[in-house]
Amino acid sequence: MGNDRRKFLKGGAIAATGAAIAGFPMIARAQQSYTWKMTSAYPKGAPFYMDGPGSATDLAKRIDAMSNGRLKIQVYGAGELIPALEGFDAVRSGTVEMNHANSYFWTGKTFAAQYFTAVPFGLNFQGMNGWLYDGGGIPLWHEVYAPFGMVAFPCGNTGVQMTGWFRKEIKSVADFKGLKMRIPGLAGKVYATLGVDVKLLPGGEIFPALERGVIDAAEFVGPYQDRRLGLQKAAKFYHTTGWHETATVSELLINKAAWEKLPKDLQAIVENACAACNVISEAWCQRTNAEAMEDLIKNQGVIAKPLPDAVVKSLREATKKVLAEAVAKDPVTKKVHDSYMAFKAKYDSWAGYSEAVYHSKIRGA
Repeated sequence: MGNDRRKFLKGGAIAATGAAIAGFPMIARAQQSYTWKMTSAYPKGAPFYMDGPGSATDLAKRIDAMSNGRLKIQVYGAGELIPALEGFDAVRSGTVEMNHANSYFWTGKTFAAQYFTAVPFGLNFQGMNGWLYDGGGIPLWHEVYAPFGMVAFPCGNTGVQMTGWFRKEIKSVADFKGLKMRIPGLAGKVYATLGVDVKLLPGGEIFPALERGVIDAAEFVGPYQDRRLGLQKAAKFYHTTGWHETATVSELLINKAAWEKLPKDLQAIVENACAACNVISEAWCQRTNAEAMEDLIKNQGVIAKPLPDAVVKSLREATKKVLAEAVAKDPVTKKVHDSYMAFKAKYDSWAGYSEAVYHSKIRGA
């Protein structure tokens, strides 16, 4: 073996050894593992939210699998680690890294949060995804939460929800006067302007209150979830317009400081797992709601029908007034509102040529 060859092999070995040593810290960093806590606004075992395809538990499992165990998330139902609606403060303070809920629970912190869950007479599932993923919605979401030190991603969607259960059929706006109804969020403010006595009750208290007549009506989610609570046994009129939550987004709320410490590949895994759950959860809702609605009507004597046109018109007008008041008070809300409504105008025009034609000319043909 010549001197030149010996020098080459020796130099190559040293270079390889040096590269391995130099690269070791990078490899160590890449393989660092993380264990995070995720709380929820919903109790352990709750379908859609905590159990089943696209749920908080499913999201954690997907992140674990996609990261090969490098990011493990311990999931806690409402009340297990913190009370149901304290996720915002828990994530903000760093008590937990994540919370799985709906952003409209935080309207007391910032009214603009409402737009990232659902807006009455707003976008449907397709339109909402269009705004969030490709219309500037998610960057705005991050901007709204920046003062609180948090970021968020959509991670689920119920699709169109139902107006709710009524002991007596709603035939006119006058029927809202004095009506005691369980209804949360922005929709409750809209109903209140029309004379509804709005009540806030957790899911587990809805059925007994409706059965005993403590309330006259109640909204929860949709056929599958509502049937599980037994609401059809307490009221038979099921109004289906779903004006108040046309596509209800689940939110993964993340502490920003913790988020920025994650390697870029783990951040990408979280984002993509959220996007997967967003689609998968809505697909699950389509199947389970279709089956449940058929059962409710055919076997349980439920009368399902939309609200009268005149009632819907009054609700729409009341919604515009409530939103206008909120926009006038807060520039952040105005910025989000303007973005949402500008996208909605374009989407509505396109949907007139696509989705509307499907429903009027093709569906059921």
